[in-house]
Amino acid sequence: MKRNIIKIDENKCNGCGECIIGCPEGALQLVNGKAKLVSENYCDGLGACIGNCPVGAITIETREVDDYDEEKVVKNIIKQGDDVVKAHLHHLKSHRQAEYLKIALRVLKEEGKEDLAMTSCYDTTEVHSHGGGCPGSRAMDLSKRKTQETPADINIGSQLEQWPIQLHLINPQAPYFKDAELVVSADCVAYSFGNFHQKFLKGKKLIILCPKLDHSQEMYKDKLTELFKGNNIKSVTVLRMEVPCCYGTQALVEESVRASGKQTIIKEYVISIDGQII
Repeated sequence: MKRNIIKIDENKCNGCGECIIGCPEGALQLVNGKAKLVSENYCDGLGACIGNCPVGAITIETREVDDYDEEKVVKNIIKQGDDVVKAHLHHLKSHRQAEYLKIALRVLKEEGKEDLAMTSCYDTTEVHSHGGGCPGSRAMDLSKRKTQETPADINIGSQLEQWPIQLHLINPQAPYFKDAELVVSADCVAYSFGNFHQKFLKGKKLIILCPKLDHSQEMYKDKLTELFKGNNIKSVTVLRMEVPCCYGTQALVEESVRASGKQTIIKEYVISIDGQII
């Protein structure tokens, strides 16, 4: 069947093993110093490991693979102890995988783990009604936070200096990149941080991307490398959200600068979900 599954770029992987910690299902192992997907039917394709990778080596692709087998996964992780089982249950709950969670609870009961299966924390009804705790996709109501009001009829003005801005569309040889100060921003930042234009964009050129959902990471690296190599970029401001999967923004810029052979000042700002600089 065709479904989502993780993809590991071995050229980027540094063998740190952080992704393995983030994969309670046991789909990943270190082999010859590189992370490997050792079992397709253990990978649920939800991408919990992406936020654990410090170098942006893991992405999600859609291709023909074996079915994910929740029953096999649970039987496998039981051998690894209760803490791993709890991590897996939390993982399913946080991604609102109610059907997989039901299977997991059934298998736990069958395997004599009623104490874990009966824990109210993993009630499947809560998955349907409230969603889960995944930092990148958890539903949150921010409407009651206190913000500084700006009259709607005041035109603050855009500081955007070029077009296009999406990394997939930019031309690395565009003349406006010569001697530029650059902002590379995750898509969500401008919607979360109200003063985006005045604080970060004034006098700079902008590139936006999504390190989790865009499926062009290798092309992105090539484009940025070409941009840094062919232009005297004075500085790069990297803007990303606090959620783990957004770390890839910083990793992509750092790797591209290294590949270009240039020395460029990189500043990083992390923005909280409620729109504050961390």
